[in-house]
Amino acid sequence: MKVRTQEVQAFSYPFGVETLTEFTPLTSYAGGMLIGLSAVLLMLFWGRIAGMTGILAGIIPPLGSDLRWKASFLAGAILAPLLFQLTIRDIDYQIPISTEALIIGGIITGIGVTFGSGCTSGHGICGLARFSRRSAVAVTCFMSFAFLTVFIIRHIL
Repeated sequence: MKVRTQEVQAFSYPFGVETLTEFTPLTSYAGGMLIGLSAVLLMLFWGRIAGMTGILAGIIPPLGSDLRWKASFLAGAILAPLLFQLTIRDIDYQIPISTEALIIGGIITGIGVTFGSGCTSGHGICGLARFSRRSAVAVTCFMSFAFLTVFIIRHIL
């Protein structure tokens, strides 16, 4: 089922790059439900937390005993959007920054994941669902800095 809204908002990034975003509540809701369902099923059947960095770390040498399910989970995370794009609708996206900025952002994120003992998916989806205090603090930090970053980019730069 294709759900498209007519409301399109233009946002101008610093340095003159412009992107269009659509408000897609039903698609977003369905995606969130599928993410939550996959996290619940992984915990129910395997007793594992669906934290993407922990799963990714499990397929990088030295390999652990959980390689098969971790590789399958990551393959599903990569192939599902591709399958959606090929069968249901095209996914329009733009990356309005340079490759170097993406690499620097990835390194900073990796440092944060290391010091935070997990990533946004592990803490935000699974940790909060388990009422983990550490995850509540981590998500509060993630979101505070996300809000601050968006404010700086949109209003100061």
